[in-house]
Amino acid sequence: MTSAVSWIKADETAKGALLRILTERPFLLLPPPLHRLPFRVGNTVEIVGPSPSAKTLILTQAAINCILPKEWKGVQYGGLERAVMFIDLDCRFDVSSFSKALERRIVGDNGLRSSVKGNENGYDKDLFVECLKRFLYIRCYNSFEFLATLKTLHSRLQNEKEKQGSSVYMLMIDSIGAFYWMDRAFPSSSTVNNRKGLSLQTVVGAAVQEIQRILLAHPMLVLATKSAAFGDKQSTTEAIRKKSDGKMFNSRGPQNLPYRDFMPAVWQSFVSHRILLRASDGERTLQNHPTFSTEWLLPPLKFSDHFTVDEVRPSCVSTASYLYVIRA
Repeated sequence: MTSAVSWIKADETAKGALLRILTERPFLLLPPPLHRLPFRVGNTVEIVGPSPSAKTLILTQAAINCILPKEWKGVQYGGLERAVMFIDLDCRFDVSSFSKALERRIVGDNGLRSSVKGNENGYDKDLFVECLKRFLYIRCYNSFEFLATLKTLHSRLQNEKEKQGSSVYMLMIDSIGAFYWMDRAFPSSSTVNNRKGLSLQTVVGAAVQEIQRILLAHPMLVLATKSAAFGDKQSTTEAIRKKSDGKMFNSRGPQNLPYRDFMPAVWQSFVSHRILLRASDGERTLQNHPTFSTEWLLPPLKFSDHFTVDEVRPSCVSTASYLYVIRA
């Protein structure tokens, strides 16, 4: 009886538990256009949009903000000083562009003029190297490699935690639907010898299950990009196929069609937040740069921001008009 009472006896108050949780898993504000909602480790944020709509660039800026330190040699960078695991399923991620974007951010925070060519001493190279050590990159060419990566990710994350002294904070998946058509082409979903056959649903289900297991041992914020399919009465398959025609994302026509999710339900239910990116209506531009609009689908929000991509200008403009510049 005594052991039972000691087992159910509270060892902390509700206030203490709340303070402990908020300290261990604080809310995180990401750079625009993801700044409208606070996130925590364990959340899965899906960034949906046509190509191009700066989805990978948004991941890049969030990764740079994560791997930069809060302060370095008296200079405030406002980063998290935590590692990022980036899984590239689209196989088009440019590490060189990522390095240049990191360099421009370091130069900008130092108040120096960015000059990637010819200004080799314009940034702190030691800081640059330390930041790149926190960026962990993996490329997968099919779903089997993706599943194999997830199967072995626990040991990789544990090794990085021991090496760097802190756990990986963000898991980024670029183009979660990259293998959609290959997985749909699997011949059969029937069971053989009490084992499920290969199909789109089983592959995505296995991936979600592995990610959930990883998050139990290594709590992280998951950011995933996905190409968008738009349509109303047409089938999802037809909507995805029309994306390659170039007509699907015309801002004056089908661009205004409702968004349709083509991923299996097991992935849709796994996502906690979803933001939709579209080309802005009409011919709205900022200094000849096309602008994009945002719409929060999950949770649904009633306002929309606009942003554009600029390779030269700083990543800040007037917030009154809800227009943001993202540095490429």
